[in-house]
Amino acid sequence: MAPWGLSGQLDGLRQQQLYRSRQVIDGPQGAHVNIAGTQFDNFSSNDYLALANNPEVIKAFKQAADKYGVGSGSAHLICGHSAEHHALEEELAEFTGRSRALVFSTGYMANMGAIASLVGKNDEVFQDKLNHASLIDGALISGAKFKRYPHGDLKRLGQLLAQSSSKKKLIASDGVFSMDGDEANVVELASMAQQSKSLLMIDDAHGIGVLGQRGGGLLEKLGLDQQQVPILMATLGKSLGTAGAFIAGDDALIETLIQRARSYIFTTAMPSATMAATRVSLRLCQQETWRREKLAALIAQFRRGAEQLGLQLIASTTPIQPIVLGSNQAVMLAAERLKKHNILVGAIRHPTVAKGSERLRITFSAGHTEEQVDHLLSALEGMG
Repeated sequence: MAPWGLSGQLDGLRQQQLYRSRQVIDGPQGAHVNIAGTQFDNFSSNDYLALANNPEVIKAFKQAADKYGVGSGSAHLICGHSAEHHALEEELAEFTGRSRALVFSTGYMANMGAIASLVGKNDEVFQDKLNHASLIDGALISGAKFKRYPHGDLKRLGQLLAQSSSKKKLIASDGVFSMDGDEANVVELASMAQQSKSLLMIDDAHGIGVLGQRGGGLLEKLGLDQQQVPILMATLGKSLGTAGAFIAGDDALIETLIQRARSYIFTTAMPSATMAATRVSLRLCQQETWRREKLAALIAQFRRGAEQLGLQLIASTTPIQPIVLGSNQAVMLAAERLKKHNILVGAIRHPTVAKGSERLRITFSAGHTEEQVDHLLSALEGMG
């Protein structure tokens, strides 16, 4: 018998159509995926630049596995920090225009480790209400006073900052919001941080690789440097197609995280082969600008078609293109209908998003074709 009434709680989730199930993918990530012998057009992945199954990236992984083995064997501060980790950190720093970078095993660990290292009991953290869970949880475990402002409401943020008497204040925000695909007003956030003597942290997990001429993300697009945005976090498992994350900033920030970030200190380092593969995907991200150009064209094609169909879109020019349907039941039915057309799309329900804003989270990749987008639009017809 399950303890604490867990079986009953699970039954309740099923009744509310909130139960989550894993889909077993048989084969690589890409514009198509195989599930139980059936091929689907995949519009639910964050592999925005189609690098997760790139032959050059795979080759680098295999060669590094032959040289370094499979596991790193230890934490970074013991004997798990290889030449591949170190080289990738140097290349990420140059790529983002920051002094240094520090690789973490996941984006969740990077955000939690950074926030908890920088603020504590007598400090304050200010966050957008639609921030990723890892930023929210980082603020909660830090023990700092935690203030949240309505999505994009910088007037309210200004009021909260004006009311603050804390000596140490941290403003943290997604760069591109993961469920809506819209961009934070980082230029104004940087100005507010400077005026209020706050530290600004931007999680650009969904902007890196996609935005900016070289793929440097939202901060490159906006021309914001290390002084204006002292703490940059981004992941390696989305546009760059591998796994892990990093924090980039000045020397004092990175040294502080090495000394204090528990999620960095007390965990085994990522495999060296993953780092070697990421070095290749980082190079391809910068050199093969056609990936971003094709992605932008596919997004524009989709938005034109969706508007003609009367679908409710959110103002997003990024690969994240949600269609709001307004209830858990509606999004689950829509996702099942799309699967009958051999299309895989994420059904995002409350409480991941606010009640009434349940949506299909459609994501695009440079690996998609115009024909796949047309097929998606055809299947979506009538869902408005």
